Formats: sequence, structure tokens, C-alpha cells
Amino acid sequence: MGVRKSVYALAAAEVEALREAFLAVMELRDERGYQYHAGLHGLPLPIQCRHGDILFLPWHRAYLYLFELALQDRVPEVAVPWWDWTSATAHQDGLPPTHAAQAREDGRPNPLFDSEVILPLAELELVRERLPGALTDDDPPRTRRDPDLPDELPRDRTIRSILRAPTYSDFSFRLENVHNDVHVWVGGSMSAVPVAGFDPVFWSHHAMIDRLWYLWQLAHPGSLPPAQTLDLALAPFPMTVRQTLDISLLGYEYAVQTS
Repeated sequence: MGVRKSVYALAAAEVEALREAFLAVMELRDERGYQYHAGLHGLPLPIQCRHGDILFLPWHRAYLYLFELALQDRVPEVAVPWWDWTSATAHQDGLPPTHAAQAREDGRPNPLFDSEVILPLAELELVRERLPGALTDDDPPRTRRDPDLPDELPRDRTIRSILRAPTYSDFSFRLENVHNDVHVWVGGSMSAVPVAGFDPVFWSHHAMIDRLWYLWQLAHPGSLPPAQTLDLALAPFPMTVRQTLDISLLGYEYAVQTS
């Protein structure tokens, strides 16, 4: 079973394995590759991600799960770590060091820092026109960030309150609002839905969101999304809402946070 850890708890070898997995999928130019998976969240069209509705959490759980499988197909032992943006470290440093450095310790590029964004020319022109600052001016463009002050990240007390939400719907909508705040905090590509999935920190942000849903599930056993949604397909994934509800059946778990 894969174990997702805090990004701050990764050993040096685990960070290197994660970087090698990202690099390997970034080198693929088919449906196993980074451009394909990142593009499922937004561009290229059609945009299929679910936001502002009851499918937000299951859709993104399926998305993260299938991307993680793609990483493991290249480097079997990796798991997507979560970025706890409520932590004291995040409120001091902002982005996690695994993702913030442009180069690795040996000088090679850090694949967790940014990625290419390969889009049809017409869609790229629309991004440049309507979402200025979301991408670099390179050819092909790359993701960019414009983070806010570290202490402006969401706080632990906010998350503790959300975890006490009595119903799935209340929990989902409140957590999505905080999720949105972090996207805006990172800025650049992350602040623009059509290209947010291309930023490598997107995945650790969503691992944090998924972990919080898992913690809420543990505290509210039997509390499910509305019954009429359980057998809905989560397009474009070969999964229904019901199939996302038990992460042990998906083959992963979350490490216990020790600090």
C-alpha cells in the first residue's frame, strides 16, 4: 500500500525519487505523460474539473489517484506527498523547499519547480490574453508562481473548524473555499483553473485537500455524499463517486503527522 507523507517529512532519497518520477512522466508525450494528466484539469479543452459543486472532492481524489499511478508506473515506490500549508514551517517559509528551488542540490533542474505547458496555439493565445501572468513568455511557456506572504496561508484553527462540519456538503463547500485561497496565494499558473494542473505543487496541494477529506471521513463514519451522486461517473475517469470513498480500496493511506 502506498503511503502519502507530509512533504516536510520526506527523506532525501524520497525527495529524489519523487523528482525522478515527475521528470520521467514529463518526458512522455502520450496519455501516460505529464502534459496529458495536467491538461485534464483545464486546457486543452474540454475543461472537466469539478468546482463549486458536490463532486469537487471525489473528482479530485480520482484525479490525484490516477496521476499517482502514472508516477508509480515510472518509479514504483513514490507517493504524492501532502503540503500542509497550515504548518508553522509553511507560515515561515511559504512554498515547501522541495518545490521552491529552481535547481536540485547538484545543479540539475528541479522538476517540482515548474513544467512546460504545451497547448494548441489558439488556446495558448487565449490564456495569454485573458490570464496575463499565468505563464512565462518562453516557447513553449512554463508555469510560474507569484506567492503571497507566507503568513497569509490558511491557519490550523480554520481547518480544525472545517473538520467539525456536521455534513458532507457543509464540509466540502467550506474546504473548497480554503482550497481556492491557496491557489490564489500561490499565484501565477495555480491561480488560473485552465492551467493550474501544470504546476507541480498542484498535486501536493490536492494531496492536502484529499487528506483532510480522509480525516473528516474518519471523524464522521457513515457520512457520505448525497445518495443520488454515489453512482455518478467522474468523467473523464473510469470511476464513480462510490469508488472514491474508501482510500484503502484504492491502495493508499496517509502517514500519521508527527509534528
